[in-house]
Amino acid sequence: MAKKLISSVRGMNDILSDQTPIWQYVETTIKQVLDSYGYQEIRLPILEVTELFSRSIGEITDIVEKEMFSFTDRNGDNLTLRPEGTAGCVRAGIQHGLFHNQTQKLWYIGQMFRHERPQQGRYRQFNQIGAEVYGLKGPDIDTEIILMTARFWRQLGLNNLELQINSLGSMEARTVYKQKLVDYLSDYNEQLDADSQRRLRTNPLRILDSKNPQMLPIIEKAPKLLEYLDTESQEHFSQLRELLDKIGIKYKVNPSLVRGLDYYNRTVFEWVTDCLGAQGTVCAGGRYDSLIEQIGGKATSAIGFAMGIERLVLLLLQSDLPIPTNAPDVYFILVGNEQVIKHGWYLAELLRDALPNLRLIVNCGDGSFKSQFKRADKSGAKLALVLAEDELANQKIALKYLREKRPQVILEQLELINYLKNLD
Repeated sequence: MAKKLISSVRGMNDILSDQTPIWQYVETTIKQVLDSYGYQEIRLPILEVTELFSRSIGEITDIVEKEMFSFTDRNGDNLTLRPEGTAGCVRAGIQHGLFHNQTQKLWYIGQMFRHERPQQGRYRQFNQIGAEVYGLKGPDIDTEIILMTARFWRQLGLNNLELQINSLGSMEARTVYKQKLVDYLSDYNEQLDADSQRRLRTNPLRILDSKNPQMLPIIEKAPKLLEYLDTESQEHFSQLRELLDKIGIKYKVNPSLVRGLDYYNRTVFEWVTDCLGAQGTVCAGGRYDSLIEQIGGKATSAIGFAMGIERLVLLLLQSDLPIPTNAPDVYFILVGNEQVIKHGWYLAELLRDALPNLRLIVNCGDGSFKSQFKRADKSGAKLALVLAEDELANQKIALKYLREKRPQVILEQLELINYLKNLD
C-alpha cells in the first residue's frame, strides 16, 4: 500500500531555489539601507511566553483572540510562536538592559506566525523585516523612520506605493475619543456588520479599519480622532508633517488609520498599494511610547515598523523591473580523459580564487560534449568554457557565448582570468 504523501502545513509555504534570488535581493537591499542609517541587527527567538503578547498586543485584539499559535509545553508553560516582532524586541531590551540611559536603533528579520485564512500576500507563516528605535521622543525620529522606508522603495525600484499617516494622540485623548466613537456607532448598531458589532464592545477603533464597503458611509461620517488630540500630540504631528513637506515626501493624512495593535500612540503610518488586492499594506508602524513600561521596564519612548517580504516580492514580480536569478555566469564543460578532468577542476579553483564574485558551475557526472552543452544551456549560464584534450595539449581554452550571438573565442589559459574580469 502506497504511503500517503506528506505536504506542507496549510499557509506555510516552501520558497524554492528558483524563487530565492529575488528574496535575497529584497533582503540585501533593505539591510544595506538599514546599515546606512546606523541600525544594528538583533536576532530574536521564534518562541516567547504567551503572556508577552497578551500583555503587549492586547487581549481583545484579533491577533491574541483568534490568530496566535499557542500551546502548553511539557513543563506546563504557555508558549506562542511570535505573531509580530516588536514585543520580542522590547522583551529582549528589558531583559538585557539595553534601554537604560541609552538610545537603540535595532532591526530584525525572521518568520512570524498567525492563524489566518491563507490568501495572496497573507500566510500563516510569513517573513518580516522590522526596525525599532528606543529612547527618542521627537518627531525627528518619526521622520527618519518614514524617510528610511521611502528609501527602501527607491532602492528596490518600486514607485506604486502611497504613504498614509495619522496620529492616535495620547492614551488619555484616545480614551475620550473612543467613548465619542462608541456613542456615534451605537446609533448605527443594526447597520454594523457582525465583526464591527463585536469590535464595538471590545476594540471600537478597529471598526475604522473595516474593509467592508457597506461600512464605509458610516465610517466616513464618524468623529475624527485628529479632532480630539491633546496639544502635545497636535504639535508633534504638525512638526512631522512639516519635516516631510520640507524633504518632499508625499503623504495622505488618513483619519481612519488606527493600526491593529493596542500599543500604538501618536504617529502611525502605512505604505499601501492597490496592486495586491485586499492585502494592500506593505509596510506599517508607529509610536508605542507606553509599551516598555507596560511589559515591565521603565518608561521609554519608542517607534518602529515592520514589512512583509512576501508582499514586496509579489510587487517586484508584478513590475517590469529586471528580476534577479540564480543562473551561473559560467558553465565549465570538461570532455576527455582523466587529465582533462583534473586540470579543469584546477582551473576552476584558480578562477574562484581570482574572481570571488564569479558564479561558476563545473560539469559533474561525465556526459558527452552534446549533453554537457545542453546542461550548460539549461543552467541559464551566460558563457560556456570548454576544455577538451586538444585544448589541454595546447594550453588553450574555448569560450562560447550562450545568450548572445557572438563568435566563439579561443584563449590562452593564462589570459582567462583577465578576460572574465573585464567581461560585462
